[in-house]
Amino acid sequence: MTLSPALYADPAPRAVRLAIALDSEELALPEGRVCIFRPRAGEDFSPLQMDRLHLVQSFFPDHMALAAAGYEVGTSSIPAPSALICLPRSKAEGLGLIAEAVAQGARMVLVDGQKTDGVESVLKAVRMRVATKGVVSKAHGKLFWFAPGDADFSDWALQEAVVTDAVLGEFRTLPGLFSADGADPASQLLAQALPEDLPAQMADLGAGWGYLSAACLARKGVEHLHLVEAEARALDLARRNITDPRARFHWADATSLTLSEPLDGVVMNPPFHTSRKAQPALGLAFIAAAAQMLSGRGQLWMVANRHLPYEGALGDLFAQHDILTETGAFRVWHASGPRTRSKTVLRHRR
Repeated sequence: MTLSPALYADPAPRAVRLAIALDSEELALPEGRVCIFRPRAGEDFSPLQMDRLHLVQSFFPDHMALAAAGYEVGTSSIPAPSALICLPRSKAEGLGLIAEAVAQGARMVLVDGQKTDGVESVLKAVRMRVATKGVVSKAHGKLFWFAPGDADFSDWALQEAVVTDAVLGEFRTLPGLFSADGADPASQLLAQALPEDLPAQMADLGAGWGYLSAACLARKGVEHLHLVEAEARALDLARRNITDPRARFHWADATSLTLSEPLDGVVMNPPFHTSRKAQPALGLAFIAAAAQMLSGRGQLWMVANRHLPYEGALGDLFAQHDILTETGAFRVWHASGPRTRSKTVLRHRR
């Protein structure tokens, strides 16, 4: 099963704002490459010359969709005289991307985002350091650009943080990642609800920087644990946080990854949005993927916001499902006896 990239994408009308800026002749890019940071699946960069573009996207579904559209896509930036920052939801990450573009030698930096992305706040922060060359306001968003010159943006560079769990120890995180300030309450609730003994062949779907995986590896019985994560930056941190030789790491979309052998158990705190709008279909796709990965006697442990419509899917895809524990906000489910299995080989392994 492959989940449509449209479920992950929330592309802003950047092409409109870019076309206005370029057609007005107010924006003139230096000769050479244009590095585009954090573009989303389905976006249109036709106002720019395609052979000049290098797109930087470490989120697997967007990365693959942009590559399929014919763009040159990497997971890390390259030196380039021009850079376009597609603002993410995290302001700290957005400022960090600006600092990275400047450090990579950009002589012209473009920043684009919707009002809901906090573009006004980022514009204000930039103007406190350097004068902007132009601004285009259109379609509930803004594109602005500036020449860094000698201005120093190094203090905006993304810095790893170290968070500590009383039971599992220290973890490295990074601004912009899910739960960057420490394990979220839902994952903590699931970790506490896991049994002392877990099955031998396990997977953590949407593993992030590795908190739930560490909780699984602290239990008895686990022989192999597959960490499946779509965000390459989170997976890189998970590799450093989880040094247990039983761990296997996969940069992949959990909703389309398949394994050569069925699993005995899956744990997950599935995402239900990649923008500010809730997308329950994403969590439902995770449940379906877990059912396909599990053996006939396989088990699923998952946590979710209690208002999300997941019980029907659990009933359809598993012979049994029960609530292990719940709070006013979250619910931990245990399901067993999946009704469907995958027989294809491992893909998207990194």
